[in-house]
Amino acid sequence: MKTMSKSVAVFRKEIAIEFRSRIALSALFLFMVITISSIAFTTAGERMNNYVASALLWIVLFFGSMTGLSRTFVMEEERGTSLLLKLSSSPIEIFFGKLLFTTSLSLTLSFLGAGLFLFFLPNVIVGNLMFFWLMICILSICMASAITAIAAIIAKANGKGALFPVLSFPVLLPPALLGVEGLSMAMYGAPMSEAISTIIVLIAYTGIMIAVSSLLFEFIWND
Repeated sequence: MKTMSKSVAVFRKEIAIEFRSRIALSALFLFMVITISSIAFTTAGERMNNYVASALLWIVLFFGSMTGLSRTFVMEEERGTSLLLKLSSSPIEIFFGKLLFTTSLSLTLSFLGAGLFLFFLPNVIVGNLMFFWLMICILSICMASAITAIAAIIAKANGKGALFPVLSFPVLLPPALLGVEGLSMAMYGAPMSEAISTIIVLIAYTGIMIAVSSLLFEFIWND
């Protein structure tokens, strides 16, 4: 119970800081609008293959996440507040607090990005909306589970902006392939029952990433 309350306190701190500065949200929104607008102008209203459309959507979500989600630990180093956070909370409390924040931001980003994608590309037809939004939700949580620990690793490194996507891409490649397949099936209008195995693998991947990251986070954070 104490661990949960401390994690919630860390989460509330992150939310308060984010809404005070709005750096990540503003950068993410601009990135989404510019990228999706560029795709819309390039395709010029032509009908896209659903698999290509799902791959483009994943690329937008992936690089959007790279733009904003990496700052969760970088800001602690830039402001010099990491030592205070170490003194006030245990590593496991910090990890789950940061994970809650990263998951919330990832969900907001993904739903916003997918909504803008469908708005700017009206020729992309989603046959099964419930399945589509479920895949967006699962992929968002999956990305957050992997990105939280990676963000802690690169927080103290030089060249943070370039290093983060390089480390994240191989870790997120397996769920990316499954996610593109699932999103493509949703666009084709396939029933959710046909993608149960894909959904189970993505959920299992998320659980494994959270478990492994929580075990290793103390060594990463105290290094």
